[in-house]
Amino acid sequence: MSKLVTIYGGSGFLGRYIARRMAKEGWRVRVAVRRPNEAMHVKPYGVPGQVEPVFCNIRDDASVAAAMQGADAVVNCVGVLNELGKNSFAAVHTDGAERIARVSAAQGVARIVHVSAIGASATGASEYARTKAAGEAAVLKNRADAVILRPSVIFGTEDGFFNRFAAMTRLSPVLPIACGATKFQPVFVDDVAKAAVAGILGDAASGTYELGGPEVKSFRALMTQMLEVIHRRRIVVSLPGPIAGLMAFGFDLVQKATLQLIENKTLTRDQLQNLKSDNVVSEGAKGFDALGIRPVALGSVLPDYLWKFRPSGQYDEMVGSARNLRNDI
Repeated sequence: MSKLVTIYGGSGFLGRYIARRMAKEGWRVRVAVRRPNEAMHVKPYGVPGQVEPVFCNIRDDASVAAAMQGADAVVNCVGVLNELGKNSFAAVHTDGAERIARVSAAQGVARIVHVSAIGASATGASEYARTKAAGEAAVLKNRADAVILRPSVIFGTEDGFFNRFAAMTRLSPVLPIACGATKFQPVFVDDVAKAAVAGILGDAASGTYELGGPEVKSFRALMTQMLEVIHRRRIVVSLPGPIAGLMAFGFDLVQKATLQLIENKTLTRDQLQNLKSDNVVSEGAKGFDALGIRPVALGSVLPDYLWKFRPSGQYDEMVGSARNLRNDI
């Protein structure tokens, strides 16, 4: 019988890429999610019955154990950028990570891969960073053999970074951002998936890997590059700290006042704190080189999925070419 991997959060942005790659490796894939009926898109990644979404609440021991039953490897991709209901940073990043690692040890699961984030630190300015660090510590306490992945901002077709800002350019001639000088090292989602697969298959030694793409750019520079790809002229404005803080407070207040019926998907105070620190691979840290992976450059991927934000969508280059013909006549 083929081996089985349980991927917690396997229907999400990164998880689905890991699930697809593991299906290609011939493994059975169990995708553990809160709403299996909304994760049916993972089933075609393999032959019928090879990839199956199952219910799991990572805040519950029994639920985590049931989803892991019989697995040869587990991957934890669960994370939140904004606290909603009982899914606080501590409950998901720390307690959930600890639970998955502890149960995997109790069940004798051979390998575990835990996805964290660059910037995870017990002394970090944001609750996001501190709970990510606490989650890593909890994983290592239960599984010293764990492979921990710390990616920088992840980009790809379904990302919530470039897609979000590109959509904003449709609404205004100004593109406001916070902490424009902060540096990022964007990493392609499938490259992170390759790293996770290396951990699952035992091709990666235990330890922490910081994953960043081949380029380091400021937030402002990334937005400028995005604008070039979508063929739009917008003024990129880096908001002063006090104004960005006031806006984040206002968005958080609206979420709280509406009892979270209106989710703050723009900018939270915690995200603002996180944005104040560079998000790049630390000097001397193990990374893609140690895994034998050559990361893909940002510029080779962005046009593949951001074309829909161009003024004429997929026909934008054709329209531009026709305009040049008219000018030549």
